[in-house]
Amino acid sequence: QVHLVESGGGLVQPGGSLTLSCTASAITFTLYSMGWYRQAPGKDRELVAVIFNRGPTNYADSIKGRFTLSRGNAENTVYLQMNSLKPEDSAVYYCNVRNIVARTDYWGQGTQVIVSS
Repeated sequence: QVHLVESGGGLVQPGGSLTLSCTASAITFTLYSMGWYRQAPGKDRELVAVIFNRGPTNYADSIKGRFTLSRGNAENTVYLQMNSLKPEDSAVYYCNVRNIVARTDYWGQGTQVIVSS
């Protein structure tokens, strides 16, 4: 079982920035990804950005060039730096760890991001 703790959501004006962080309990999977998804009211949950422990970082087209996903010094922590935020970025952001071999997802509790003037 992987336990995820998220922080960093809040209210920000359009054009502003926020940083989300997520720390996972010990990850022992051979191949996994870690990153963020988001879900706006009335919409499906969608990928924002994920990083693989043995591979690249993938970004949704809608946030490329504005958001950056990075790892902390400990590989069980990731940061999502969100710049040039738009109202359409408003959503609940969920941290995710995926055991790729077992095809199992672990989710955080979600953190609200509201972009509004």
